[in-house]
Amino acid sequence: MDTMPTSQRKSGRFAAACAMAFSVMAIAACASTPAATSPPSSNVVVEADGTVLVPAMSVPVSDYLSPEGKAYLADHLNTMQNPELLKEVEEIGAPMFLKTYMDRQAELYPVSKTDTSIGGIHVYDYTPVGGVSEAQAGRVLIDLHGGGFMTCWPACAELESVPLASLGGFRVVAVDYRQAPEYKFPAASEDVAKVYTELLKTYAPENIGIYGCSAGGMLTGMSMAWFQAHDLPMPGAIGIYCAGAAPPVKGFGGDANYTATAIGEGRFMAPPTEEPASDKPARSLMPYLSEVDPYDPLVAPTESDETLSRFPPTQIITGTRGFEMSAAVYTHSRLVKLGVEADLHVWEGMFHGFFYNPDVPESRDAYKVMIDFFNSHLGS
Repeated sequence: MDTMPTSQRKSGRFAAACAMAFSVMAIAACASTPAATSPPSSNVVVEADGTVLVPAMSVPVSDYLSPEGKAYLADHLNTMQNPELLKEVEEIGAPMFLKTYMDRQAELYPVSKTDTSIGGIHVYDYTPVGGVSEAQAGRVLIDLHGGGFMTCWPACAELESVPLASLGGFRVVAVDYRQAPEYKFPAASEDVAKVYTELLKTYAPENIGIYGCSAGGMLTGMSMAWFQAHDLPMPGAIGIYCAGAAPPVKGFGGDANYTATAIGEGRFMAPPTEEPASDKPARSLMPYLSEVDPYDPLVAPTESDETLSRFPPTQIITGTRGFEMSAAVYTHSRLVKLGVEADLHVWEGMFHGFFYNPDVPESRDAYKVMIDFFNSHLGS
């Protein structure tokens, strides 16, 4: 099988992955003069099918954020409005603002990195400077990076792996899994399974943790379904971050497409639609998933109680302005209903992938709950 590293990508894909957005009609506010025009309506309108028409409003930064978090959110929203700042830097497979976070993490969290392969798949192998801590000697984490299944290697892999390796004392293996447009589902699941199978020769399954953000969070859930279908043992614990395990239609799905996305990214991720809410879109908006049924449990494990009930302890992290929030919350509720140990953290005022920036308290708090979760659930 061809396992060409996904680092060989053309520039511009980050913008394409981030811009799975569609234009919508703006609601214009009319100037109010008693003689000429009527003032704009401030009433919420509810249609017969439950669709809610919300008038234009101002949404201030949340009072619950730290001062650093407030500044970070404002900077992020303004960055998302500037196409020049979203252009991909080929060296890192991501825009330059992520390079700033990478450089800062390198200052704060020194690690050793080995460029290698495991099970025939290209990986970066991170360890703390000075070696894995005694407490983590028999454990390993597998990181599945974000990037819409199209981009962000190595940037997202680095941003997700470095803090846990340095602060947690873990060995973290970041997988350079195959992505679109060259590859389609299930290429990434196959690559994760190869790395996992090889690590099982050295580590007991209960000592292996798997996690990822965004597409990597989705892939973490997909991998659990793939492992079950191929008779691989479940790992000790998983982290589905900035994502859910629900059908990836119209963006990540649910209310967050229309609410959290607008105030977290300054744009919409899902198109306006006149379809009844009960209609199921036939395809995902993600190129990697364009040729597969998005309701297949191998893609969306929440579609199968049998699959989801066999998940290991699962931690889910999202933010109230994350466009994945609905999928994350829904996934958590389904896991809990099926009796799976599930740990949900929702950061007030934070957006998709917020913890990439290590200089805000909210990010450092997220690193701590991740490390604590794996320390509590992996074997000794």
